Amino acid sequence: MDPFSLGYLAAGLGAGLCVLGAALGIGRLAGAALEGSARQPEAAGDIRTTMIIAAALIEGATFFGLIVCILMAIK
Repeated sequence: MDPFSLGYLAAGLGAGLCVLGAALGIGRLAGAALEGSARQPEAAGDIRTTMIIAAALIEGATFFGLIVCILMAIK
């Protein structure tokens, strides 16, 4: 097998795992935020703000992982 094709395979698998992990993390985050808002409706604004900040951090880490995978495929 060509060594270059293994790099593409690794990059593809890595990108898939990054996106899957981010989707699971944001899904769990949103579920917990909705449950917290249902239990404490008066704190819904604070919970939503915290959820958006945490989701942005997850997205940033995912973007970093995808960039690493792209660089692995290019090199």
